[in-house]
Parts: sequence; structure tokens; C-alpha cells
Amino acid sequence: MKRVAWSSVFIGLFIVLGTVFAIFYAKGYRILPQSGRASIEGTGLLVLTSKPDGARVLIDGDFVTATNNTINLFPGTYSIEIQKDGYISWKKTIQVKKEVVTQATALLIPAAPKLEAVTTTGVDNIIIDSSYTFLAYTTASASAQKNGIYVLDMRSTPLISLGITPTQIVNNNIDDFSNAALSFSPDTKQLLATTSAATYLLSTNGINDKPQNVSSTLSQIEKDWQQQQLEKDKKLADALPKKIRQIASSNFKNMSPSPDGDKILYSASISAQLPVITKKRLPGENTTPEDRNLKPGNLYVYDIKEDRNYLILDFSSLNSNESLPKYLWHPDSNHLIFAQGKRIYIIEFDAQNKTTIYAGPFLDSYVFPWPDGSSTAIVTRLSPEVPYNLYRISLK
Repeated sequence: MKRVAWSSVFIGLFIVLGTVFAIFYAKGYRILPQSGRASIEGTGLLVLTSKPDGARVLIDGDFVTATNNTINLFPGTYSIEIQKDGYISWKKTIQVKKEVVTQATALLIPAAPKLEAVTTTGVDNIIIDSSYTFLAYTTASASAQKNGIYVLDMRSTPLISLGITPTQIVNNNIDDFSNAALSFSPDTKQLLATTSAATYLLSTNGINDKPQNVSSTLSQIEKDWQQQQLEKDKKLADALPKKIRQIASSNFKNMSPSPDGDKILYSASISAQLPVITKKRLPGENTTPEDRNLKPGNLYVYDIKEDRNYLILDFSSLNSNESLPKYLWHPDSNHLIFAQGKRIYIIEFDAQNKTTIYAGPFLDSYVFPWPDGSSTAIVTRLSPEVPYNLYRISLK
């Protein structure tokens, strides 16, 4: 009986010690030699991922592993570099804390991206809707029946080898729509086309055989659309947490939520100190230093989940003749795309890893992320003898 009892005690003790060891091991603690004897040291976990994966990981200049992988590191600040042949290297300084999981997620950009034509008949007067999924443009360089206004649904899946096909919604039989100024309705279902003779209301869902002349009721349509947009903006603001709404109403302007709704790109309306809302920080949060000292005109990204604020652009850094770049959310909600100084860049939402996507010729005003995140749309031409067309720059 005593032997059975002692066996039960030893088994129970072994289970308890094994459980405790497993818990501490999962938290990152390791038994390491130090000064000639073993000691238990706490570490942190660094989760390394990349798109595409299989990339080399260098930590403080030394090759350590390949993505995707998770490793243990002692608490401290590390220089992380992720490399893959054919792609631009990703670099970031990351702080690792004891018992905390930290992530390094790299979107690797091709060093020689593929340029693919979306249109071939010429584009002009291009506009994009507020959801960045529909493009509208005019064409004047095609045959008579093909000139007019086109709408492109950027979400559509092309048939194999046929590419994405824009939809012609009106030709030039009634008026010179090839030179019309265009504007989308807030719901993207309609389009106003203003020619030198009149303003027309067009459906974006197919051909308009009999375009509706709305010149006499234009002011009322514009009022209705303005009201629709105000309601749409209010719905976005109401979706924010209450404390964030109060801050945004007094400090933010030109707000643009990320596709997943977790972040806000905005410009500061006044000089202010952004108060800390979340007193207890989340474990494993972004270790990039934030900037809560708001200055008018500067661009920032506010991370709602982590209550962290990052400076994206200091307005005072622009030249006197340089206009404010237009920043647009990448569909993954972790990156921004913008054009500046005849180049197109992508940066992370905390302003890290500014990477050149494209440095060839393009029209500055027309740079759009493709809705599936696979590419960026630009307007350019490969010869002065041909019209401008819409192209895609591959990001994969």
C-alpha cells in the first residue's frame, strides 16, 4: 500500500512540475548556462511572416531562420530584415518584451513589377467612386461607336486571358460625351456627365440609349447627393467607439477609415495633445514610436484597437510648390499607397518601410489600389504617339 501511495505522489508531483514547466516554456522561459551554472531566463516570442513566404530573416545582420516561423528572443531592441530573391528587402526595428508575442509581418514588393494594360482605346477625365471599386472615364480615340463614357468594376474577375472588360454606358450619338466632366453618385449607381451643351444623369449598370437631360433639375440632384453623402459619413462616424467619436469631432478632418475599420487616416484640424484612452496597453502591440502631439495639416493614422497614433506626413516638410500627396488605403488595411515626386510608394500604416512601387512615367492624379490588393492602377502611355491608358502594376 505504501509503495502504491508513494507512486501516486511521485506521479502527481511529476504532472504538476511538468505542467508548470510547460506553462513557463510557453511563456518563453528557457534554462541557459550563465557564469558556469544554469539559470532560468525569460524571453519573448517573435512571429515572422511574409507575403510571399519562404524569405530569409536576418536579425542584427545575422541569418536566423526563414518565414513563416516563430522564434524566441531575449528582451531588447532588434533590427529585423526580411529578404527574398526578386523582391525589395523589408526592414524594421522591433522591441521584444519578456513573455510577449511580437509580430513582424512583411509585404514584399517585386523588384521588377509587371506592367499590364487594362484599356487600349485611351482614357480621359477619370474618376473613382468613394469605395475605390468603380472607375469611370471617357474615350475619344476609338471608333465613333466606341467613343463615349465607360465604367470599370475593379472587383470583377476576368475570363482567362481576356482581361477585365470595361462597360460602355453611353456613346456620342446624343452629345459629345467624350469630353464630359464626370461625377459618381454616393451609391455609385448613377453618374452625372456634363458636356458643353447639357448635364445628363446616367445609369452605371449598362448602356443608356436615351440619356436623361437633367440640366433644369441639376441643383436638386446635387442637394440630394450631398444629403446622401452626409448620411453616409454619419454612419461611418457612428460606427466608431463613443470616446473616439468625441476626439474625432474636435481633432480630425478628412477622415478615411481603413477597409477593416480598425484604423483612421486623417489630417489634424487643430493643435492638440491626443489623450490616452486605453490606460492598459495590449500585449504584443506595435512597438513603433507614436506621435500624439497633433499639428494642423499633418497626416496621421490612428489605430483604434491599440489606441496608438502615428505621424504619416509632416506638412512642413513639403516644398512651397509641392501639393499634399493623396494617401489611399491598401485593401489589407496595413498599408497606404501614394504618389510623390514622380514616384509611387507604399508604406506601412505606422509610416515604416517606405518602398518605391514604380518610378516610370504616369499621371500623378490617377493612382488607385486594386480592390483585391494584387496591384496598383495608374494612367500612363508608353509612347507619345499613343493615348493615355489604364495600367496595373503587379504587387505580387
